[in-house]
Amino acid sequence: MIPDAHYCHTNLIARDWKRLADFYQDVFGCRPVPPERDLSGAWLDGVTRLPGAHLRGMHLRLPGYGDDGPTLEIFQYEPELPVESHPVNRPGYGHLAFAVADVEAARQAVLAAGGGQVGDLVNVIVSGAGPICFVYMTDPEGNVIELQRWGD
Repeated sequence: MIPDAHYCHTNLIARDWKRLADFYQDVFGCRPVPPERDLSGAWLDGVTRLPGAHLRGMHLRLPGYGDDGPTLEIFQYEPELPVESHPVNRPGYGHLAFAVADVEAARQAVLAAGGGQVGDLVNVIVSGAGPICFVYMTDPEGNVIELQRWGD
């Protein structure tokens, strides 16, 4: 175990980082953490192993945490690769989850802001964990988001 480890951020690669940052701010109340990033150079080429890499973007403080809480880092790379679909069962990171008071209202907010819906909104009792209401949605670029409410 690494004794001093703590979670700091998740990186999300965007086609249009500003539009995606606006979505997460407008829908979930994420807050910008300055400065905006505009990064390039030999050091970035070295760490990414992408010759000529250039990225722009920003960090957004995730809701429900104080000023030192984790962030969602939204970056846009140049050059960018074509985007494949983001099915919920793809190996690797699958989705971001947000706990909300009203899953249906949150679902409507995501749709109104340009997101999409993956599957049905369900209410189920998970053995050993209790009742949950949840749905898988997508942000405007197709990244999967889970909206969830545990309990009654």
